[in-house]
Amino acid sequence: MSQSSGGQIDTVMQEDRIFSPSEKFVSQAQIASLEASQQMWDDAHRDPIAFWDQFAKEELHWFEPYRQVLEWQEPFAKWFLGGKTNVAYNCIDAHLGTEREDKTAILWEGEPGDQRTLTYRELHEEVCRFANVLKHLGIVPGDVVSIYMPMVPELAIAMLACARVGAVHSVIFAGFSSEAIADRNQDAGAKLQLTADGGWRRGKNLPLKDTVDAALEKSSTVEKCVVLRRTGIQVSMQEGRDFWWHELMENASPDCPAEPMDSEAPLFILYTSGSTGKPKGIKHTTAGYNLYVKKTFEWVFDHRDDDVFWCTADCGWITGHSYIVYGPFSAGATCVMYEGAPNHPHEDRFWEIVEKHRVTIFYTAPTAIRAFIKWGDHHVEKHDLTSLRLLGTVGEGINPEAWIWYHKMIGAERCPIVDTWWQTETGGIMMSPLPGAISTKPGSCTKPLPGVMPVIVDEQGDLVASNNGGMLCIDHPWPGMLRGIWGDDERYREQYWSKVPGKYLTGDNARCDNDGYYWIMGRIDDVINVSGHRLSTIEVESALVSHPHVAEAAAIGRPDEIKGQAIAVFVTIKDVEASDELRGELKQHVRKEIGALAQPDDIRFTNALPKTRSGKIMRRLLRDIAEGKEKVGDTTTLEDYSVLANLREDEE
Repeated sequence: MSQSSGGQIDTVMQEDRIFSPSEKFVSQAQIASLEASQQMWDDAHRDPIAFWDQFAKEELHWFEPYRQVLEWQEPFAKWFLGGKTNVAYNCIDAHLGTEREDKTAILWEGEPGDQRTLTYRELHEEVCRFANVLKHLGIVPGDVVSIYMPMVPELAIAMLACARVGAVHSVIFAGFSSEAIADRNQDAGAKLQLTADGGWRRGKNLPLKDTVDAALEKSSTVEKCVVLRRTGIQVSMQEGRDFWWHELMENASPDCPAEPMDSEAPLFILYTSGSTGKPKGIKHTTAGYNLYVKKTFEWVFDHRDDDVFWCTADCGWITGHSYIVYGPFSAGATCVMYEGAPNHPHEDRFWEIVEKHRVTIFYTAPTAIRAFIKWGDHHVEKHDLTSLRLLGTVGEGINPEAWIWYHKMIGAERCPIVDTWWQTETGGIMMSPLPGAISTKPGSCTKPLPGVMPVIVDEQGDLVASNNGGMLCIDHPWPGMLRGIWGDDERYREQYWSKVPGKYLTGDNARCDNDGYYWIMGRIDDVINVSGHRLSTIEVESALVSHPHVAEAAAIGRPDEIKGQAIAVFVTIKDVEASDELRGELKQHVRKEIGALAQPDDIRFTNALPKTRSGKIMRRLLRDIAEGKEKVGDTTTLEDYSVLANLREDEE
């Protein structure tokens, strides 16, 4: 291995296994050959304007036609200029009067076991009623509505009702603190707050309204609050400000025409944690986003009318926005929504739901898959999962051994896996196998989707050679891209467009192998510089997780006087007790798998790793701990604070 230069990243992981879709899957696939996939990609690359123009005309309903497909004034894009459409219309009204009208749109299961179904016609009525409620409360196009609700059908109804009247929604995951809600409300200038009395999570009744009450004391722009009765918990209602959802809905008309919205009207803001600690509101607009999530849903998940699709994410994250609500409903899909935790009341809850609802497409996060592995195969073996035909992963790179477990235990070696790479900022999936056309490699998101043009560059902005790691950028605008950071154009320009001129900087490292397959190597700051060699954390972690006793691992760099940085890893184990002997065995395992250079200097065993509420490992907190800092960085998105306390105890 030679010393890297110019910001390139050494790749040390080798993964040569290839899995092709079965003849049966290919025979029924929408895109059924590599040639067909390549033709689409070539068409989009040759003339992206014509490519997206054709789909926009065919796939969306337009109240007024657009006059121009794309206006690009870096870093600001406008798609389908002058056109008027409505996302809620495309998600619901477009199916009325068709055979999908009485098709199930939402199959909902609450954590306690209660269930509801809504057809597209019933969903339309509920959305129209709540849209009229919004109007009654004084909401007009352009107003911001803050949503802090559990995973119940009313959350999707609220999102679609906002879209219907032209309001901008800001969904906040129902686990954030009152301070986090207040910060987001203030930044967005939210006018209305939607919440529930409570929500169920691991058998606990979470007091959501109490949290909102504290937030509204610091949310000066919020005028009114609507409360859904979900759990029946006692809540205080402030007269003149607070209203019950069911009371407002009683007299609301089921007739509410969709508001014709400009193609570039803001649809939603979704806040992500910034490195400064100040949340940044990613802004997505109407037509381009709608088209992009509809087409990527159909392409990546090979959607058929009889599918039952389950994305296990929460609507508080972009995955829930794009692949529970806007993408699937635009395509007329049946979606499972689940309120609670994957291990309540037992570790086989997900497989119970798959079996009960005959789920055909299952889309979840690698962090969940690693939890399933840790809990044991016997929870899977209890259930009939033969309805499944396609599996997906989202949220972060999946290590090859977890991929193989998913392929064997959940997919029974017959279901293709679509390993999807994308971001809050991209709006929809950017790289993924098309399951009937592209063979997969465990741990690789394979190839870019049609219309997506990635490049990998070094610190100087020069293209890196095949199989070398570097910074992943996107070379051409796409319809689903973010339109900026809410209220902060300069921050948008600085963060995403200043480092590599003319290209969108994703913030991820990646490499492209000799077959044109892409491998995500972690965030740009998740690189360890050992004696001049730049190693990606994900490769070290993948080597560790390939050991039979390791459930999960997180690698970070800590300062070292001799090597510059030393490799420190935090490991959760299964089946055995932590010991010095196991620590030595794991070091040797990494050495054998990927080389002496990547052998960890420190291995610390822990019962759990600090994660965001969307399941991503918070490596910056681990760096603080490894470096012995008294204070750790921003923890507003941390799922479980006791994890940090336990890691501190280990440190001592």
